[in-house]
Amino acid sequence: MAVEFVVEGTTVGFERPLVLVGIVVGLLGVAALVLRPGVGSVSRRKRGLLFASRALVVTLLVVGAAGPYTVATETTTADPHVTLLADRSASMGVGDDPTGRLATAIEQRGVSVRTRSVGDTTASPVGDAVASSLSPNGTVVVVSDGRVTDGQSLDAAAELATQVNATVSAIQPEATETERYVTVNGPSKISTGVENTYLVAVDGVNLNDSEATLTLSIDGSEVESRTVTDATTFEFSQTFNETGSHRITARLDGEDRYEQNNVFRKSVRVVEQPRVLYVSRGSYPLSSYLSSLYSVDRAESIPDDLSQYYAVVVQDMAGPDLGNQTALQQSVVDGTGLVVVGGPNAYEHGGYSDAVIGDLVPVRQGDPGSRSSIVIVVDISASAQEGLAVQQRLALDVLDQLGDENQVGIVAFNTRPYAIAEPRPLGGNRPYLEDRIRRLQTTGSTRIASGLDGGGEMLGDGGGTVILLSDGRDKRGGAVSAAQELGSQGTEVVAIGVGERRNETLLREIADASGGTYLQADQTSRLRLRYGGPDRRYQGSQLTVVDGSHFITDGVQFTAAPGQAHEVTVKDRGQFLVASASGRPAISAWNYGLGRVVSITAYGPDGTLGGLLSRPDSLATTKSVNWAIGDPQRLATGVTDVPDTRIGSTTTVQYRGQSKPTGANVTFAATGTDRYQGTIVPTEQGYHSVLGAEYAVNYPTEYAGFGPSPALRSATETTGGRLFDASSAAEIAQFAREQATRPRTVRTDWSWLPLAAALVLFVLEVSIRRLDEIYAWSGGTSS
Repeated sequence: MAVEFVVEGTTVGFERPLVLVGIVVGLLGVAALVLRPGVGSVSRRKRGLLFASRALVVTLLVVGAAGPYTVATETTTADPHVTLLADRSASMGVGDDPTGRLATAIEQRGVSVRTRSVGDTTASPVGDAVASSLSPNGTVVVVSDGRVTDGQSLDAAAELATQVNATVSAIQPEATETERYVTVNGPSKISTGVENTYLVAVDGVNLNDSEATLTLSIDGSEVESRTVTDATTFEFSQTFNETGSHRITARLDGEDRYEQNNVFRKSVRVVEQPRVLYVSRGSYPLSSYLSSLYSVDRAESIPDDLSQYYAVVVQDMAGPDLGNQTALQQSVVDGTGLVVVGGPNAYEHGGYSDAVIGDLVPVRQGDPGSRSSIVIVVDISASAQEGLAVQQRLALDVLDQLGDENQVGIVAFNTRPYAIAEPRPLGGNRPYLEDRIRRLQTTGSTRIASGLDGGGEMLGDGGGTVILLSDGRDKRGGAVSAAQELGSQGTEVVAIGVGERRNETLLREIADASGGTYLQADQTSRLRLRYGGPDRRYQGSQLTVVDGSHFITDGVQFTAAPGQAHEVTVKDRGQFLVASASGRPAISAWNYGLGRVVSITAYGPDGTLGGLLSRPDSLATTKSVNWAIGDPQRLATGVTDVPDTRIGSTTTVQYRGQSKPTGANVTFAATGTDRYQGTIVPTEQGYHSVLGAEYAVNYPTEYAGFGPSPALRSATETTGGRLFDASSAAEIAQFAREQATRPRTVRTDWSWLPLAAALVLFVLEVSIRRLDEIYAWSGGTSS
């Protein structure tokens, strides 16, 4: 990690400071070679000069290898100019376009303007246009709602802008016309006889200027009609009892700007209930519960052939009584789901640690016991300045959740990481680490990727956990990529959002990319579930969601307190989803081969799942089995999946069969044994079919969002730009002048300088010695 110090306002640093140790080693080596007694007949004076020369050469080489650099603030001056980007996409057609008169007004104030148009009725690549319009110290003003539907995001463009010291400002014209659009969301592939919930949403701009009628129909039959005068959402439930393709259509009738987005179509593919094998020797309510959702076969042990099942559910079974565990293991590897439910005879009571099923489940017997390597990474950028006290309190709170046996280090970051405290056992070092946190001060801008890199570097090759404390007000690309890299190296990121204006979307993406978890600032007590250890044991009153981003826990609320929990801990790469009141795992999951495995290790005093089979907790049980099942058409033949899409967007057709499909206007390619894939880019709205499977095509994304997008405000804040209105020509001109002459941070790499100096000195020394030898050979004298 880099080391920096300040000399008269200029920051001097070394990328690889440990390399500087080589100076001592090099000088000792030169002394041994040049100054040792008995080296030829060279005089002491010449040997002294040779040592000084070689010592300087070695020192220069080592300094160059250490990567010296400086960071200084310079003021640069350029001619003020404005690049005005006019968004011509469909979403901008609901208001007046001020670009022409605005450009004229800015030029009348002495600032040159270059106007560019971007987008059309089908796409809005504003991010690409911003990126291609950047120039050092330049001012880009975007006349747009910021709704990017093609090309790179505004976040990515803003990151490029910061690299050239350019700003992105924006004018978001007000909508003057009414425009509505409708969408329908919900599951696209379901089982017969199972109730599912769908969400219908109407949104747009200036909706209260007039009213419209929303009609909802299923398979051509109207099921609901209502009048809408504002943005609205409502849920409806539907149970399909017939297999095949079904249609849900929402239609708006009323006056507005565009007709294309007044109808939304959703195709629903209904399949037979997945076949599930329930294995148990007890009489438990879970058996009846599963039968209400799936086609369930019951058995007292695992049979040899599991090829017909989508999932196997094992409840309260001891290892020796399970039957053919080898067949179960191979079936899971090939894609069959597995849910292992605890009880008085399971897990540590059933000898799982010595059985094959012990390898399949994501938990192992016993308490964690082992030490965890943790680095707390704290955002000290200027965007965190107002909340620094909150950041420090939160960091101290995080430290308080961690058990003494953990190795804990601290990294602070703005655009660079700073090693505040190297990892050390927390027990006995709490006061020191707390003091280091209290000394933190804010400075610089934000680059979360640098903090993640610094945390990963401090952890080293062994991996561990990075606990990131940040408001998330940064660009997406670099931070998410850094988190993905950490995840590939065995390091997970627990991201904790700080501040009122935190970017939770980015922080969740960072956590997800590494296989970690996002927590809100008031959820830090969950850290005790993973890292509390015996001296800070978690205690609760009921089940607690540890990772709310997983399919199983998303949207689930727990009220039950089963009372019993197996003495297990989650394995490496396992996902700790729900904790019991004692802090032990209650629900955990992982992937095993192509299959998905869930461990439910909380149960009631009578050995049943108790409240986990009653609403609202039963949702977690249902989702556990559904997640294990995965695709309910995994064993089917023909078209197994063809998602709904939009005009101009691609949909992928998945096909399963013994030979490549023919008879469709789609080119298929093999993706595995008996598996094929093709793509379709539709050009018309409506319901379409391919090889007997139906899918819906809806209006382009360009018609699915109106009004200002938060992404544009984020881009302006990231680059130091501003939000203007259409009458702000004078303010824009003045801002462009200020941006043309402003201080910027310049980082200069000086590695080449000591290396070049070493080369010059070496050549000079060799040349002098050579001349001296020639002079002596020719009869001259030398001392």
